[in-house]
Amino acid sequence: MIISERVPFEPSMSELWKQLSTNNDLGLKMLYALDKAQILDLLTNKIKNYKYLFKPDKIFLGNTNLMHVLCPRVDKGNERETFFLSQLQVDHSVKTPKKGDFIIDDKYLFEVGGKAKTFDQIADIPDSYLAVDDTEVGHGSRIPLWMFGLLY
Repeated sequence: MIISERVPFEPSMSELWKQLSTNNDLGLKMLYALDKAQILDLLTNKIKNYKYLFKPDKIFLGNTNLMHVLCPRVDKGNERETFFLSQLQVDHSVKTPKKGDFIIDDKYLFEVGGKAKTFDQIADIPDSYLAVDDTEVGHGSRIPLWMFGLLY
């Protein structure tokens, strides 16, 4: 519940461990167990390795259904990013980039947003795309968010 209220959660691990009354080693084991169970999605800029546990860059809930069950108010931007992540991670490597929201297969950069989302954050970066909500038809590098649901 602590994490669900703050997702996508850019963790301050010491604060999280204090709230959970645990230490770093046990806390990371709990997070990675919840990741394996698909309750959480731990996003890093490295390939996930369950042998060597390290601090995630962002923590998402495993899917949008969990958001609506656990959160009193669901943030629309968070819901978009959670949906995108849940659809792409099934068959692709998803990591956190320096710019944008997600880097897919170490090549394709995505920024996720609403209909009015612009390329400002990822301008001039090759292989960069917008995944936009509230639009039916894409054009160029603007892809409707709903289309990523067809990948699953």
